Amino acid sequence: MKEKKYLVVVDMQKDFIDGSLGTKEAVAIVPAAARRIRECRAAGVTVIATLDTHEENYLDTAEGRKLPVRHCIRGTEGWRLNGEIAEAAGDCILLEKPTFGSLRLPDVIRAGLAPDEQPSIELLGLCTDICVVSNALLLKAHFPEAAIAVNAACCAGVTPEKHEAALATMQSCQIDLV
Repeated sequence: MKEKKYLVVVDMQKDFIDGSLGTKEAVAIVPAAARRIRECRAAGVTVIATLDTHEENYLDTAEGRKLPVRHCIRGTEGWRLNGEIAEAAGDCILLEKPTFGSLRLPDVIRAGLAPDEQPSIELLGLCTDICVVSNALLLKAHFPEAAIAVNAACCAGVTPEKHEAALATMQSCQIDLV
């Protein structure tokens, strides 16, 4: 079976980088992430970028009650991809998601496959311990025979310790680290 390569860029949005939930670790990965996105696009890899997307009532949602920090409100500056990431991503597929893992992501990947193709998926982005791990595990459940990897140098967690814990969790679930 042939492989079709995908790069999933998870939530590289302003609010997670230098906005309301930003960290110095998130800022630090932007150049490497942008470089990797450009490399993949140049090699013909299909690039999908997820967008954490909330509405004005975010603080009234289950997530908002546990994480009471307004972020990634649709249409705001913080909701947009970081400028360097957006430039690197070009006309990639943008996929809004209202929560940690995108239930639509496996369907978007499946729709792009020919009958004789299996996906090969690399993920990078933010936050390793929330949205990256959620999407990696969803993809592993949908594509158990696919090669799935996380680019650890192009990810950052809420804290460095949580980043490392999430990487260990993904390795335990047979997701490779690159």
